[in-house]
Amino acid sequence: MCGRYTTPEQSEAERYFAVHLLHWQFQRSYNVAPSQAVPVIRSAQGQREGLMMRWGLVPFFARGVPPKYSTINARIETIETAASYRGPWRRAQRCILPAAGFYEWHLQEGGGKEPFFIHTADQALFGLAGLWDASRGEDGTVVESCTIITMPANALMAQIHNAPGKQRMPAILSASGVDTWLNGSPADAHALLQAYPAELMVAWPVSVRVNSPKNNDPQLVAAAGA
Repeated sequence: MCGRYTTPEQSEAERYFAVHLLHWQFQRSYNVAPSQAVPVIRSAQGQREGLMMRWGLVPFFARGVPPKYSTINARIETIETAASYRGPWRRAQRCILPAAGFYEWHLQEGGGKEPFFIHTADQALFGLAGLWDASRGEDGTVVESCTIITMPANALMAQIHNAPGKQRMPAILSASGVDTWLNGSPADAHALLQAYPAELMVAWPVSVRVNSPKNNDPQLVAAAGA
């Protein structure tokens, strides 16, 4: 699962991902939460388009109304078959969510949960593999939204996100896989969905202040007690 993450500065994302069509405006966030408008990159007429979408996919058939079940994450095991995701997958509505890191919670022996901040050691920022969809409401308003693909955890993430049955992690793209994810065939895109190497990731515990989306400042990613 991936329920909170951080974004880079807009200018950083535009340079790193070579975004040409700029239809977004955002500031760095240290605590992105579900249902918020988040920066997303997709392919449009062969160019990379940056725009804002709702995090939490609203399927095209939902008439613009967010479903009662969670759609912030799409499991890799069911992206080709689940009702909410098979359409976007079949239509190659793949996207990238620029990230500077993400949070997961470690289940402690006493039952409490300790938040950790995780990011890639080999990329200053990175792309989370996602799907997007557009849904038209009864008033004609079109809601564009997205979801982050998740998969079984690597060794590092399994130690951190250790709740039974929930050892998952987001699908992180390598820099070399960005174009294939946006423009490649379904088979080539699916082949990119591999657990990011544990040795190329770093993590440390952070303050429980991250538990509240009302908190959004650089101290959230600082090591606890620092």
